[in-house]
Amino acid sequence: MLESEDVKNLNLQMYTRKVVKQYLLNLKGHKTNNLHGFIIGEIEKGIILEVLDFTKGNLTQSAEILGMTRTTLRNKSRKHKI
Repeated sequence: MLESEDVKNLNLQMYTRKVVKQYLLNLKGHKTNNLHGFIIGEIEKGIILEVLDFTKGNLTQSAEILGMTRTTLRNKSRKHKI
């Protein structure tokens, strides 16, 4: 029997696969490079934005939730122009 954490991970993995598949289909034969970097960057930006919204912009709380230092969070926010 799957534990609840396994189910959450499976759902996220299935959703990710669905979105990546749709992205690839939307390319309609056009070439792409660095798909991994692009997707990871978009996911990272979305996670940071969502956690910042959740904490009402509190960098200390957001960094703690994300498992990183405030400095790392600030650097990633600059990188993603947040």
